[in-house]
Amino acid sequence: PAGGAVGISTRKATRPMKYETGSEAPNSASAERATDAGAAVARTAVAAGPHVHTALTAGPHGGEKVLLLHGFPQFADSWTEQLTSLARAGYRALAVDQRGYARGARPGRVADYAVDRLVADALAFSQALGSGPFHLVGHDWGGLVAWAFATEHPELLASLTVLSTPHPQAIAAALRSDPGQARRSAYVQRFRRPEGVAEADLLADGAAALRRVYGDFLPPGRVDSYVDRFAEPGALTAALNWYRALPESLTLPGGRIRVPTLYLWGDQDGALGRTAAEGTGAWIDAHYRFEVLNGAGHWLPDGHADRVDPHLLAHLADHAAG
Repeated sequence: PAGGAVGISTRKATRPMKYETGSEAPNSASAERATDAGAAVARTAVAAGPHVHTALTAGPHGGEKVLLLHGFPQFADSWTEQLTSLARAGYRALAVDQRGYARGARPGRVADYAVDRLVADALAFSQALGSGPFHLVGHDWGGLVAWAFATEHPELLASLTVLSTPHPQAIAAALRSDPGQARRSAYVQRFRRPEGVAEADLLADGAAALRRVYGDFLPPGRVDSYVDRFAEPGALTAALNWYRALPESLTLPGGRIRVPTLYLWGDQDGALGRTAAEGTGAWIDAHYRFEVLNGAGHWLPDGHADRVDPHLLAHLADHAAG
């Protein structure tokens, strides 16, 4: 696991369980105190052990802390809209290019991308924000890291928010009981093929296969930016190593969650189906809200920010850090 020096430098660039569903975003007390002051997103560097991660940050230094973890195949940029919304609401937010996605954090061994290493990185990122409890937000693979982090370090969290990705145990149960989820998850084995094989397929013909992963849910300019960065030597291999580091069972750590949790899922998600999404609540031993975004696909942070952000701000306001 990552250890050692942790730093950040910046330059411009338990309540009773509550289970809710719905598609309309609530009003947020945080949003009502929104201000443009300090809402600009700045480029940042975060040290985690021997690695240096590029990142984005926004908001006043005295604000409650929010750490955002992206998924595959995306970068910290996927949280740009959330960073702005959080900053306007008075939060100090940090979104990091995770292990393998940042040029300065790209170890060569597949074993270096095991989930315990990713959780240790998230711990280092949170320490860069400062001491005290913080709000953790994750999407896709970042959501899996967030579930594992909340299982191991609940005492550090004011709240947890996960977009798209069900609890790991709910995914495992769905894979056993729902043939549809097994079909949806078939891509994982394609991504786990030996180094060079999966990369060649995804980047061939102008990265046509990689572009198809995003579907039509993201702005073309954002997709172009992602593809350009994955075309850098070693970048796509490092990102795919997250999949290659999975155990043969494809199971991931994740236990009982004892912090207030918001889970957002789009009912048009092509990778993660309803069975696992609806099964997630069984693993939450705290205040829990499950919001279904009707008509939304997998790419919630940058594809549906207008629907995600009000839910996120309301959740954070309801569970302010002590």
